[in-house]
Amino acid sequence: MAALADLMWKRSSTDQKCVGLFGLFGVGNFGNDGSLEAALRLLRRVAPHERLLCICGDPAVVEQAFGVEAVPIYYRRRHSTRVWKRVHKAAGKAILCIHVMRQVRRLRVLIVPGTGLLDDFGAWPLSWPYDLLNWFLLARLMRVKVIFASIGAGPIRHPVSRWLMKSAARSAHYRSYRDFVSKSFMESIGFDTRNDGVYPDIAFGLPGPPSAVRERRKEGSLTVGLGVMAYRGWRNSARGAHIYNDYLKKITDYAIWLLNDGHSVHILMGEESDSRAVHDLFQMVRGRLSERAAALAFTPAATLQDVMEQMALVDLVVATRYHNVVCALRMRKPTISIGYAEKNDALLTEVGLGHFCQHVEDLDVELLKAQTMQLLAERVAVSRRICGVLERFEGRLREQENILTSLICTTG
Repeated sequence: MAALADLMWKRSSTDQKCVGLFGLFGVGNFGNDGSLEAALRLLRRVAPHERLLCICGDPAVVEQAFGVEAVPIYYRRRHSTRVWKRVHKAAGKAILCIHVMRQVRRLRVLIVPGTGLLDDFGAWPLSWPYDLLNWFLLARLMRVKVIFASIGAGPIRHPVSRWLMKSAARSAHYRSYRDFVSKSFMESIGFDTRNDGVYPDIAFGLPGPPSAVRERRKEGSLTVGLGVMAYRGWRNSARGAHIYNDYLKKITDYAIWLLNDGHSVHILMGEESDSRAVHDLFQMVRGRLSERAAALAFTPAATLQDVMEQMALVDLVVATRYHNVVCALRMRKPTISIGYAEKNDALLTEVGLGHFCQHVEDLDVELLKAQTMQLLAERVAVSRRICGVLERFEGRLREQENILTSLICTTG
């Protein structure tokens, strides 16, 4: 039991309180890591002397990529004995609570920078929803200032998850949502949002790629950026394989139509797990259209910066993942969404592209073709319109930056 005692009582190497950043960072999701990068840029600019601590999915990855101290959301230890393994399994939630208290007592402020924090995609009540309540309720009880900045919310389909996440959200001293759909969802489940703001996703604050990258685009040919996802349903249920296969077949039909029409296709991803969908799409296209397969391209990516560099070279983006849509708009690209939640639709509606959205599980390929032809024909005007919206986004993000600076730099 020495390990348990160490978990409970071992003190930090310094008494200086930290500003914490909380989220599933370092786990291969480019959007989450892009949100962390945007938050770190802000903090290093407005509060350069603050000590930072990232509470995340994979601390080793975060420390190497961002140069910031990191600890895990979940307590991990290599168990040397079978007895300790059994103790850990039986008392997992109690051990998590002790781990949370140890980390929270190091903090002065705990920030959630963006991400789709309040939904139960792929999660059951006693996993992510319960863990959120653990962290934020204990932070509030231990007098740590809790800040939710431009988060996503909903859907939360399980009633127990809904109660847990509402309780976690109540622990925040400041809340803002990345779109009105998120705020409206929280209102619809009985949460008081009267003091909550709506500001753009903080990933819009990331710098774009160098102008030299944007100029490498080929003239005289049209390229569609096709963002794919290894999507298997909201909870990856027994129907997951059917949902994935149906989605992939339709995406393949669409890619072949583009290639046969003389366009080039550049495959995009938004998470490491999407490599499965990239591989399967390549195999299916090559199996049916070997003579045009050379016009189907893919470049590995590891960050949102990588994704934006690839999008700089395309004329139009068709995306499933939310932060692929963010990157496309950040690069001023006409965009079609085939998403799995309303967040994609809300973002495209805000830039005047709300009628270029479909749900991934009800994808109509013929409609997608018509949407593509319309956007390709109107791409210059649409890009200009997106530029105007991005200027408004930048202004709104500056407003929130002032609020966050005040909250972070004010003690008590």
